[in-house]
Amino acid sequence: MEVIEQLLRIKRGGAELRPFCREAQVKHRGYSLRLQRVLTDFGSEVSFGAAVSRVREHYAVEVPVEAVRQHTLRHGKAITTLATADAAQPAAQIITQMDGSMIPVMQPGSGADARKGRSLFWREVRLCCARQHGQTTAQYGATLGSAETASWLWRATAQSAGLGDQTRVHGVGDGAPWIVDKFQENFGAQGGYLLDFYHVSQYLAAAAEVIKPKNPKGWRQRQQGRLLENKVTAVLRALESHRESGTAENQPVNAAYQYLHKRREHLDYAGARRANLPIGSGEIESGHRHVIQQRLKLAGAWWKETHAQAMLNLRVARSNNLWNSYWSKN
Repeated sequence: MEVIEQLLRIKRGGAELRPFCREAQVKHRGYSLRLQRVLTDFGSEVSFGAAVSRVREHYAVEVPVEAVRQHTLRHGKAITTLATADAAQPAAQIITQMDGSMIPVMQPGSGADARKGRSLFWREVRLCCARQHGQTTAQYGATLGSAETASWLWRATAQSAGLGDQTRVHGVGDGAPWIVDKFQENFGAQGGYLLDFYHVSQYLAAAAEVIKPKNPKGWRQRQQGRLLENKVTAVLRALESHRESGTAENQPVNAAYQYLHKRREHLDYAGARRANLPIGSGEIESGHRHVIQQRLKLAGAWWKETHAQAMLNLRVARSNNLWNSYWSKN
C-alpha cells in the first residue's frame, strides 16, 4: 500500500518533518508494530513466500519476502517462551515428558558465495512438556542445545506448569538413557519415570515374530497384559529361554529382554493406572507435530541453527499462550 505523504522541512535546508510518519509511529519505508505482528504471525505458521500471499489476501498489502523473514526471525529471537514460575499455582501432581525430533539444518559455505560448499545435515530438537494432572493444556519448551541445556529447560518448563517443593512428578517417555538421567536429576526425589507402553510393545512385537511366528499377536498381547499387572518377571522369563546367541545377526528377543531388564524400575504400569496417570507418551509425540514439524519440516526447507531456534521460540510461545502478552508489551 502506497501513501502519498506530505513532506515538510524546518527552515530552508533544515531537517525534514514527516507528519504522517510521526502520527502513525512508523519510519519512512518502515513497518508499524501492527504490521510486524501480521508478518510474524503468518511467517511462523507457513513458509515466508506463502506468508506474502496471505498478507496480500487478507490485508491488500504487498510486502517482500525478505521483510517477512527479517521481522519473523527478529521477533523470534526476542520473544519469551515460558511464563514465570510464580504465574502458576503449585500443583499436587504434574505430568511431564521429554523427547527428541530431527529437523533439517544448513551450514553455509565459507566462500564469497555461501550457497557453494554448504553442508546439509539433521539436528535434534529436544522438546519437553509439563502440565498439571487434570488439565488438558501443557507448557512446552524446545531447544537445539545440549542435554544440559535441555535439562535446565525441562525443569523451568515444569516450574511454569506448577512444580513446587511438594509436587509429585510423573514422567513418561522412551528409555533413552540421557532422558532418564535428566529426569532423575530434576525430579527423581519427587516422583518416578515410566517407560512409554507403546515403545515397550514394539520390542515385544519384534520378539513375538521369533517366539510365536504362527500367532505373534496373541503372544504379544499376553505379555502386555502381564506388564499392565506389573508381572515383569513373568515377561522376562517368557523371553529368556528364546534369547539368541551373541553371534546372531538379528537379536529381537535379546533386545527386548535387555530393554526390559535394564529398566525394571520404570515399569510400574499398575501404579500409574490406579492413579489415573498416562502410560504412553502420546502428548510429546503430538507436540512434535504441532510445535515443531508443521513449520520447521516443510518440504525443501533447510535452516541455519540460529534461525531454527528463533522459529522454535515463536512456535513454543504460541503454544504456551504467550503470544498476546509479548505484543502488548512492545
